[in-house]
Amino acid sequence: MTYDRLVCANCAAPVSEGRCPVCRANRERLQQDNQFAGLNPMTLIALLAVLIAAVALLAHQTA
Repeated sequence: MTYDRLVCANCAAPVSEGRCPVCRANRERLQQDNQFAGLNPMTLIALLAVLIAAVALLAHQTA
């Protein structure tokens, strides 16, 4: 899950806006913990499709 959809329990604002210290701390923690946080779902799907195609090509060449 990306932090742009999370709502802060402290100030009831989106965490991505960073309105309060709790939001800012959680936003920083999520950015450090998740290296794919900046990628949107379509990019991840495209990367997965490329990976599957590469594995299929490799399996076809070795068979």
